[in-house]
Amino acid sequence: MSSQDKNLSLLNSSVSRDQERAGKIGRLLLQLGKISFEDTDKILRVQQETGMLFGDAALKLGLITQADISQVLALQFSYPYLQTGQGNYSEELVAAYQPFSKQVEALRALRSQLMMRWFNERNKSLAIVSSSGGEGVSYLAANLAVMFSQLGERTLLVDANMRAPRQHKIFNLIQSRGLSDIIAGRAGIDVVSKVPYFEDLSVLGAGTPPPNPQELLNRLRFSHFLNYTKSKYDVILVDAAPANNSADAQVTVARCGGALLVSRLNHTRLSDITEMRNQIAVTGATVVGAVINDY
Repeated sequence: MSSQDKNLSLLNSSVSRDQERAGKIGRLLLQLGKISFEDTDKILRVQQETGMLFGDAALKLGLITQADISQVLALQFSYPYLQTGQGNYSEELVAAYQPFSKQVEALRALRSQLMMRWFNERNKSLAIVSSSGGEGVSYLAANLAVMFSQLGERTLLVDANMRAPRQHKIFNLIQSRGLSDIIAGRAGIDVVSKVPYFEDLSVLGAGTPPPNPQELLNRLRFSHFLNYTKSKYDVILVDAAPANNSADAQVTVARCGGALLVSRLNHTRLSDITEMRNQIAVTGATVVGAVINDY
């Protein structure tokens, strides 16, 4: 063995010992780049002198923040979320960037209701729909998708709003092909995008803007696609087009078998909600619940 190889071996051995002494919290902080190996020595000295936990000693030295500790604890408990600037996603993803906010707590309550009323009943696909645009459907669908994946549920978010798609912007998707291309036979299931940082989350954008969204959604290939994905995912959330603008939503809801109705406080008219419910009733699908957005 050359002297260079020996030095490298000694360095690796030293690194391994430092990681072992630092414990799980220290190893994760090192892996995330929050601290260096030199920092580890300083933290261990303070820890030995004071009897403090590794994380508390690092905080005392000013080497990390409380947010860093929260992120590491989340990783330990397999609860992925992001800090500001990570992932390059839209700030609308509050479930990813602000997981401990009151806003997200309300979304958790909704997720629990959906699990009990729908997904625990062996249903897998759910359309999220509003009567008109601008009522928060894409926002709600995206955040619920993140939150179901945080539960460890294999989650697929599908953008079926081919007239005004938004999920590709929210998740900053590189793949331009999507649902329309799959239904038209121009692409396969490989255009579904895995979402970095969230192991159990995948997103399918709306795809190439078609001249005939309603006709595409009526094709059997859409049903075949949903049936196939049910064998691969635990939860499939479908961002549907507004119900009052076209018949796209009716077709989407019928394919999914269930719908979550979304309205906006001081914006959506009661007559529009009633009309939307009547349209869904015709499809034979189940109205699983209703949400009022306040923003």
